[in-house]
Amino acid sequence: MTLRYLLLLLTLSTGQLLADEPPTYDRINLTVSAAEEVDNDTLSATLFVQHEGSDPAELGARVNRTMRQAVETAKQQPGIKVQTLDYQTSPVYRSNTLSGWRVRQSLRLEGRDAAAISELMGKLQPALGIGGISYGISPQRREQIEERLIRQALQRFRTRAELISQAMGHNRYRLVQMNISQDGAGPRPYPLQAMTLRAETAPTLEAGSQRLEVQINGTIELRPE
Repeated sequence: MTLRYLLLLLTLSTGQLLADEPPTYDRINLTVSAAEEVDNDTLSATLFVQHEGSDPAELGARVNRTMRQAVETAKQQPGIKVQTLDYQTSPVYRSNTLSGWRVRQSLRLEGRDAAAISELMGKLQPALGIGGISYGISPQRREQIEERLIRQALQRFRTRAELISQAMGHNRYRLVQMNISQDGAGPRPYPLQAMTLRAETAPTLEAGSQRLEVQINGTIELRPE
């Protein structure tokens, strides 16, 4: 089968598909959105313990001991979710030569009481360093706000669709398709490099806010009288 013959078949097939599709008229694409600035209500902090040396087994034992004590201390604080994260053992090279080993494990604290988490972080130092801090919105609150924004955006879509229909001399329209998307800034990172502080030191934090937005993209078709 020659290339020219294949191209001919493709052209005929495409033409048939286009012929089978009914023509559409008076279709209009609309985009509306609804947004709200929302205060962050959840704090997530990542702490870590790390040791370097020549004996990975001894380093692992030290890391495990420190992390076990940290978890026990953290679980005494109600309302804070405690989760151990990645455990890593990696070689350390200097001048392209193996000079030792590094063992590291992280711990994540999450909750809505920022003051309690900040105080707990102070207790866990200097045994653990701070790897990162971020703020976000709790799933329950995010869902409530997004549902409200969706209702607002849908009402704006209907209002705009009716306005366009009337302006174009039509009293009716039908919805052809609609897409709804949610957008948010995500967790707000706190600009803090990995460090260790004195045991009585707790970081001062400000939650701030982020913008939640719902966007609706849709197509309407104007209907005759």
